[in-house]
Amino acid sequence: MKIAFIGLGVMGGPMAQNLLQCGKYQLTVLDIDWAKTRSLVALGAIAAESIEDAVCNADVVMTSLPGPKQIEQVAFDENGLVSTIRKGATWIDLSTNNLEMASRIQRASIQYQFEILDAPVSGGDEGARTGTLTILVGGEKTVFSRNLPILEVLGKRISHLGPHGAGYSAKIAQVVLCYLHSLALSEALMLGIKGGVEASAMLSIIQNSTGKSYVADRYGPPILSGDYDPSFTVGLAHKDMYLAREMADSLGIKLPMCDLTTETYARAIETYGFNANHLKAVRLLEEDNQTFLQAYAVRGNNE
Repeated sequence: MKIAFIGLGVMGGPMAQNLLQCGKYQLTVLDIDWAKTRSLVALGAIAAESIEDAVCNADVVMTSLPGPKQIEQVAFDENGLVSTIRKGATWIDLSTNNLEMASRIQRASIQYQFEILDAPVSGGDEGARTGTLTILVGGEKTVFSRNLPILEVLGKRISHLGPHGAGYSAKIAQVVLCYLHSLALSEALMLGIKGGVEASAMLSIIQNSTGKSYVADRYGPPILSGDYDPSFTVGLAHKDMYLAREMADSLGIKLPMCDLTTETYARAIETYGFNANHLKAVRLLEEDNQTFLQAYAVRGNNE
């Protein structure tokens, strides 16, 4: 089977590599960063020169892109994906996307006679590298079943959630908690530490209480170290939150915590820049309170 993979970033690169190394597929890759393409070519992938070159002979096209803007460019520009993918092929979009773009993709699939699955992923760069992602899939059941072996190379928890768009909706809904939890975690740490609890002890308490979460386990240490986790950018985090607010508006629901979190991440971009580590949003709360968690953690380590 021939697979074209477009978008070789923090998530897409490791996913493409897993598909390549499983030995079942002929993989053609494309990214705007040639260095990312080159690293996969060295492992046996075929480099495409254009979107048309990547997708025209593929049985399955997979995209892992930052958001709707990039999806529109890849899919709907002249000689883009929708007009050059062959009839009967399947487009699996692994990106975080909105419902307006989902509708455009669905209309295009009917016009150009290709099949579609929305299959956004969760689990971070670690899950992408180890092939243990959670994959949230929307689309026709028969298309899902036919392409399940491909998805099983990338993830361990794969859920078919309903018609096209259901995967996008689930991803947007759940990703809100990641960023909201990150801010809430930092507030809980500040509250306990300022109240006299040693930093690592406070984090351990949270990790083993009713407030425990993936966020506490994964991002608690980078918060205390002052590393703020370089695996993801604050700009992309804000993009995800903006999609959540956009979806809430379209559905006519009010999400005040989502609004506040989005505004905090927007402020982090203004302060630190789009490409700053995503937990720099926590740094804003530390500065607001003049309570820098790294200093307390270092002090505790030196006692």
